[in-house]
Amino acid sequence: MILSTFTLVHVVISLIAIFAGLVVVYGLFTGKRLDGWTALFVWTTVATSVTGFLFPFHRFMPSHALGIISLVVLVVVIYARYGKHLAGSWRGVYTVTAVMALYLNVFVLIAQMFQKVPVLKALAPTQSEPPFLVTQLVVLAVFAVLAIVPAVKFRAQPTAPVA
Repeated sequence: MILSTFTLVHVVISLIAIFAGLVVVYGLFTGKRLDGWTALFVWTTVATSVTGFLFPFHRFMPSHALGIISLVVLVVVIYARYGKHLAGSWRGVYTVTAVMALYLNVFVLIAQMFQKVPVLKALAPTQSEPPFLVTQLVVLAVFAVLAIVPAVKFRAQPTAPVA
């Protein structure tokens, strides 16, 4: 597979993961599990993180560290949701880590936009300028609220264990 096609597939998977994650967060706010959307979000987010390691590279980069963090967070999401079936405190753990996994995807989306969109690149060519930093800080604050509020409110019934 040529690199441009692989990149396109990776980006499409990432955008699906972000969209599905936003639907899942909506479900958390409304107290609904949205099982199908959750599965789509979790597995496309796993695919996004894994495919990120398949791009050619010559040294360990910050994107690799972020991919590792994302995969560790996703292990917790999967365990809380499918292993512990949202029982007890695992419901809150799931909520916070699911939102964290979505945040990491959005963080990368913003970084990529500041690299690829000419207007944004002009504002922050090295991604250390205030427009980039303020954008990431605002997004972090929004996701903190998106994690905390549902963690307190989320009251969905635990899923029944698979026999």
